[in-house]
Amino acid sequence: MQSDMKEETKVNKGVYRKFLKRPMDFILSLMAIIILSPVLVSVGMLVRFNLGSPVLFKQKRPGLNEKIFMMYKFRTMKNTKDNNGELLPDSVRLTRFGKMLRSTSLDELPELFNILKGDMSIVGPRPLLIEYLELYNAHQKRRHEVRPGLSGHAQVNGRNSISWEDKFNLDVEYVNNMSFIGDWKIIFLTIKKVFVKEGISSDTSATMEPFRGSNVEN
Repeated sequence: MQSDMKEETKVNKGVYRKFLKRPMDFILSLMAIIILSPVLVSVGMLVRFNLGSPVLFKQKRPGLNEKIFMMYKFRTMKNTKDNNGELLPDSVRLTRFGKMLRSTSLDELPELFNILKGDMSIVGPRPLLIEYLELYNAHQKRRHEVRPGLSGHAQVNGRNSISWEDKFNLDVEYVNNMSFIGDWKIIFLTIKKVFVKEGISSDTSATMEPFRGSNVEN
């Protein structure tokens, strides 16, 4: 009896992953873009006024099966450079206005268009830098077996305040257990986290320290 229930649960998760998750992402992202269009326009204008042009931060990131796509966010930093033409540290370029955008997650709203296009999902491992791909071990690479998300299991369990290893373990745990109910739990927890403003930065960095590889092999 227990084995039958486990098999049924496995089948239901497979159906959700293959046939229901993408349509749900499309519908929810389209609805969010329409409903939040005044917010998107207002934040865009504020970014232009406070930080100048361009309004959007665009960067290539790896997605499903490590396929590269262009991710969109609202800018939160100035482009201030030193005498050698190198960008100054994040802590210097991140303005009070930028911190407010990050703490409220308003900077992430343009990613709704990535979800609409199919580059991303509402829920999944966060899309990280391309240069990290060669640093992942086999276990960590499994985070790319699903579309990256606007929010994810790691984001509602520490976000930038937990270690890279813990974050990747949570990502792979999500890949293994992805489900309709699990996704909605993460969505509601994400909304709660936005209001309490937890885990926005690490203890030693304005954002998150770069990933430099793991000594743990899996």
